[in-house]
Amino acid sequence: RTRQTPPAMEVILNQSTFTFANVSAASSEVSEIMDKVISLAILVVLFITMVSLGCTMEIAKIKAHIWKPKGVAIAVVAQYGIMPLTAFSLAKLLQLGPMEAVAVLVCGCCPGGNLSNILALALKGDMNLSIVMTTCSTVLALGMMPLLLYLYCQGLGLETAVPYTGITISLVMTLLPCAIGIFINYKAPERAKIITKVGMIILLLAFIVIGVLTSITLGSTILAVTSPPLMITAALMPLIGYILGYVLSILFKLNEPSRRTVAMETGCQNLQLCSTILKVAFPPEVIGPFYLFPFIYIVFQVSEALFFIIVFRCHERLKFSKKKVVYHQGLQDLQ
Repeated sequence: RTRQTPPAMEVILNQSTFTFANVSAASSEVSEIMDKVISLAILVVLFITMVSLGCTMEIAKIKAHIWKPKGVAIAVVAQYGIMPLTAFSLAKLLQLGPMEAVAVLVCGCCPGGNLSNILALALKGDMNLSIVMTTCSTVLALGMMPLLLYLYCQGLGLETAVPYTGITISLVMTLLPCAIGIFINYKAPERAKIITKVGMIILLLAFIVIGVLTSITLGSTILAVTSPPLMITAALMPLIGYILGYVLSILFKLNEPSRRTVAMETGCQNLQLCSTILKVAFPPEVIGPFYLFPFIYIVFQVSEALFFIIVFRCHERLKFSKKKVVYHQGLQDLQ
């Protein structure tokens, strides 16, 4: 059905309406171009980053995690147990509106994202476990997402909106570049170290540029989803995920690098999938600006993770300094 403008508006404001339509069309076209540029940039940067992460992995350690999947099993339970339940509980507790609650639930039911691999590397986590966990949670998402969305959303029809193509692309974008990185590390370990450093520098620069472009494109629209309850939800969800993921891995007696890895895998969600589902599942007039909730979530997801990274790095330096002092004191005693 074509949407018609009332005749009175056409007569009185004919010229204004015409001008507004042109401006609207032009701004919409610019926004679409910007979206495509940002999406392409993210894909390229993600590919380079995952190759860099692959360069830190070893085939023997990957096999060990596959044959003894204790860490992977704990991470999957945390991913599809803790996060959906946290999203549901916060939506109830903060009395979110129907569409706000749906946006939060979809975010909570998504698998782990590639960002968790980068954050795990920054925390000196187990990279082999991290990649295996991301892969497993993405594969399981093909079945777990429809099930969880059906259970938590009480049959709102979201189970039919899960973008299986998007999940498959996400899986390929994780496995293919990592495989290239693993091959480079196997054949030329020295070059692998250089590629890892260069990849991390590119990621940092790209993160700043993409952040600026996104804020320019969505700046005014994103203000619509900054209501206090949604902001509190976006702040608490990743934080609860990080903490409970770490606590769960302590209970099951995983080593320190694995604990940090499980924490990052639990709190980090695949937000591109979340945004896609919200766009696919609902028409714009129903979902409104709430499809932008993942953009609010990622700000808190990254900033909270950076806080933990800074604390961890400071702790590592202090520990190293103490060891150095003890070592020098030991030498003086010997002399």
